[in-house]
Amino acid sequence: MVILLIPLLLPVLTAVAYLAAGWRRSTAWLGAGSAAVVLAAVVVLAVQVLAAGPRTAVGGLLRADALTAFMLVVVAAVALVACAATPAHLRGEIAAGHASARTATRHTVLVQLFLAAMTLAVLAADLGVLWVAVEATTIITAFLVGQRRTRAAVEAAWKYVVICSTGIALALLGTLLLNYASLHAGSGAGLDLAALADGAAGLDPGVTRIAVALLILGFGTKAGLAPLHAWLPDAHSQAPAPVSALMSGVLLSVAFYAILRVKVIADAALGVGFARTMLVVIALASLLVATTLLIAQRDYKRMLAYSSIEHMGLLALGAAAGGPLATAAVLLHMLGHGLAKSTLFVGAGHVLQATGSSRIADVRALASRSPVLAGCVAAGVLALVGFPPFSLFASEFALARAGFANGLGWATAAAFVLVLVIAAVLVGHTSRMLLGASTAAPGAAPAPLPLPIGAATTMVLALVGCAVIGVGAAPLAPLLARAADIVTGTP
Repeated sequence: MVILLIPLLLPVLTAVAYLAAGWRRSTAWLGAGSAAVVLAAVVVLAVQVLAAGPRTAVGGLLRADALTAFMLVVVAAVALVACAATPAHLRGEIAAGHASARTATRHTVLVQLFLAAMTLAVLAADLGVLWVAVEATTIITAFLVGQRRTRAAVEAAWKYVVICSTGIALALLGTLLLNYASLHAGSGAGLDLAALADGAAGLDPGVTRIAVALLILGFGTKAGLAPLHAWLPDAHSQAPAPVSALMSGVLLSVAFYAILRVKVIADAALGVGFARTMLVVIALASLLVATTLLIAQRDYKRMLAYSSIEHMGLLALGAAAGGPLATAAVLLHMLGHGLAKSTLFVGAGHVLQATGSSRIADVRALASRSPVLAGCVAAGVLALVGFPPFSLFASEFALARAGFANGLGWATAAAFVLVLVIAAVLVGHTSRMLLGASTAAPGAAPAPLPLPIGAATTMVLALVGCAVIGVGAAPLAPLLARAADIVTGTP
């Protein structure tokens, strides 16, 4: 089915085009155009899935149901934001001497391959293919994290590779054990995700329990969840801004999507208690880590990275709560977080290029130096902390309701106390950057921070999209409901 192949093949073709023609003025917007076409194709695919059910391609190796279609919307939407912000970012890096045209070409090729790998992970009908795709994202993004080749960037890239490879190794062991359980069940399901979910009742409980634990820990590492979360702040703070936007806004959600697929199998094979207990512990640990490390944070890019750990913790809490409401809230939260966080990382990249520092103390009076950039940063932070009308308000409210309704009242209360502390910390750190006294000499006007029109337009539109989804998510409601049914095992 052609429409199913477009989101996967178009980024690969775009990477080939960049490799052949290089990054230059005439090709600078090729990635953004490709992302726009992919988003349009994904919307068409979602409509078809809702109308006619799951679609398959390549002999059944690729499969798109409602959950897949929604995740493709998340990937494509955030990819459009990141790719539209890339030309201005790369021009700034080249002007500052941090990159060359060759570096820009390598960057754009790797970004397109990164998008293709994430798309393959979402489209994979087989758990083994899903694992391969997630591992591919690690290999590709390691080169992007270390792109500046500074000592800090190279160290962050190696740390990312070592920790994520450890997590992925755990996931591989879990995949092998689940395949063993599947073979001995005699159902012929193999590692096919849909068949495993349908025949989960026949899986050996002991082997499946170990496999599920390894898979949740393994994919949880890639999602930035505790205890193997330490790679995230280093990698996100050192990667180029558009790459940080993709890693935080999409990659973490794709890894969590893998956890949701595993949870479907675990709930059917072991009951809801096993995965729920693991996810509650991981959620609270992640929120506690994010809170304690955000309070004394001095780097604004690391601040955004720790905020991502917080939001992944909320997703884990929602998945633990289960049920249609919590699951729909988890999926909506992925989209809202992706749009808001990608906007903030794009903005942080421009601040870093203009000031040469990622320290919060070195950025002051941003509101007077660049009102549009300051407004986008302020709105993005308000979206992250759950202010209306942004979609994260609706998703966090639904997560809280579902948590209290589904027997996780104590965990939900503890989690949202930590969320309130994080909100206060984020607002405090950001307000000092936006409104703090200028570091310019007495009597001198603070130096302006230029913001390219393309980047400003991208940030504003992403925030508007986040707000529109929060005010009226009706167009997404049927897709969310069908996707929630898949995760909860509702016929």
